[in-house]
This record gives sequence, C-alpha cells and structure tokens, in this order.
Amino acid sequence: MKKFTCVADLKNLSESVKEAFEIKKDRYQFDTLGKNKTLLMIFFNSSLRTRLSTQKAALNLGMNVMVLDVNQGAWKLETERGVVMNGDKPEHLVEAIPVMGCYCDVIGVRSFAQLKDREFDYNETIINQFIKHSGKPVFSMEAATRHPLQSFADLITIEEYKKQERPKVVLSWAPHPNALPQAVPNSFAEWMNATDYEFVITHPEGYELAPEFVGGAVVEYDQMKALEGADFVYAKNWSTYAGDNYGKVLSKDRAWTISAEHMKVTNNAYFMHCLPVRRNMIVTDDVIESPQSLVIPEAANREISATVVLKNIIESL
Repeated sequence: MKKFTCVADLKNLSESVKEAFEIKKDRYQFDTLGKNKTLLMIFFNSSLRTRLSTQKAALNLGMNVMVLDVNQGAWKLETERGVVMNGDKPEHLVEAIPVMGCYCDVIGVRSFAQLKDREFDYNETIINQFIKHSGKPVFSMEAATRHPLQSFADLITIEEYKKQERPKVVLSWAPHPNALPQAVPNSFAEWMNATDYEFVITHPEGYELAPEFVGGAVVEYDQMKALEGADFVYAKNWSTYAGDNYGKVLSKDRAWTISAEHMKVTNNAYFMHCLPVRRNMIVTDDVIESPQSLVIPEAANREISATVVLKNIIESL
C-alpha cells in the first residue's frame, strides 16, 4: 500500500478488519517490522487522539517517529501555486515536501479543510502535493474531505459490538457553535457504504453531503424517524457543502442534540462520536456517559486502525 487516504486504498476491507482483530490480540507481534524505518507525522492542525494513537501504532511496529507541527517551530508554508511569495510565508510546500521525504520512510499528514474554497478543499490540494512530491508513501491523519483512520476505527468498533450481522447505523447531524469540515461524516459514510449495513443519514435540509459520499445511503430529514430501530447512532456536526453556502452554519437547533429521548426510539443503540465532543450541543451528558456510549473504545481502536495501515505500508516498502 503506497498511500492511504480512503477505504478504497485497502486491498480487501473484510480482510483488513480481520487483521485488525488479530493485531488487537497482540499489538506487538510485528514489533521488528519497522526497525530502522522512520515515520514523519506532519500536523497543520491540532490533534490529540490522532497524534497519540498513530505514534503509538508506529512504536508498536518498532518504527522511529518524528513529529512536525507546521504552525509551531517551523517556517510558515505556502500551499498554493502561482502566488507571489511576498508575504509571511517564506517556504513553499513544493520545496519543503521533498526535503521532508529525505528524512523518513513514511509520511502522515493532518490538514483540515479551510472552508473558504470548496474546489481547493475537495481537490485535496495539500495532501495530494505530499503524494506527488515526497517520493514516499503518504497516509491521511485527516484531510480536507476524509478522516480514514477514524472511520476504520469506527468500523472496527461496530464489528466488535454489533449484535446482528446487518445492524442499522445512523449518522446524525448535531448542532455546534462553529463551522466544521465535512471530513468525518464524508469518511464515515464512505466506509459504511462499503459494508452491507443498513445505513441512514439524517440532517436538516441544507446540510446535504457531497453525492459521492452519500452514495446509496438513505437520507432522512426527520431525525426521530431516522433513529427508529437504530443499533448504532453516530452523532457529528458538519457545515454546509452546497454552492455559495459552503462552510457555513445554517442552524444551531438543539432539538437535534442527541438526548435520552432520541435514544428511546432506537434498538437500545450504542452511541458513537469521534471526539472531541461539545457536551449538551452534540450529545447530552447522560447519553455520552451511559453504558451504551462507545466513545472511549472507539478512540482506543484508533491505535489498532493505525497499526494495520502502517503495517501494510511498511510491507510495501
């Protein structure tokens, strides 16, 4: 595997899930695989779970790890082509990336959508420059349109906790004070569509995701109807995708906050969220603290998803 940015980059999804469970039994069984290999983790944006889980995964495999925070202690980097660099950014990614590639064997990149220019974001301008210019395998630690390590961990978690072969999984929009990217919901939808689960997306009108990510999912604008009989409820905010409203907040309607009343219509569903979560905006305290909350096991599985991905990348070197 030379790159990992989406579910399609895995050779076989079901085999990858099986591999995840085998690694979870003994996450150190390949602890010499990455000997004398170096992972460079590059962060354009903040991180907690991604940073810790990915670094832990690399250590599980015996890799050396370097971490670069682009906005702290590094030159400010220009990301766009054709600009006159007479501002506060003295170095361009086109030069910086191959230099980074000289010092490592694998590169992980975390770069959120800027929510200013949909074409720039949805062309995955930043991570694709790393893929093009680094000369090294590149994987996404969250990009503008997807968060595949999170979605892989989500799938592992559902497979662990599901009580029937084909569970009903509902992705529900929830309110947030700020405009957030569509990466997590896009990615979650893409991965759920790659399974045979019953998959439903619910959100207010105006919050439609890009059609290529919605795929064959059922879209239901009535949240309570969507939640009926659900086995898993994945709550997440996202800003608007369509047209001139790209990256906007159209609603902060707290009727969409996942509460005990919402969960009552489900099939005693498990609650999921990628974290960090705004309590009593996205979800109420009682739901996220209930025995049906999977937010901690879900976060723990980030180490497992990252270990599987890095193992497959190292094996291709």
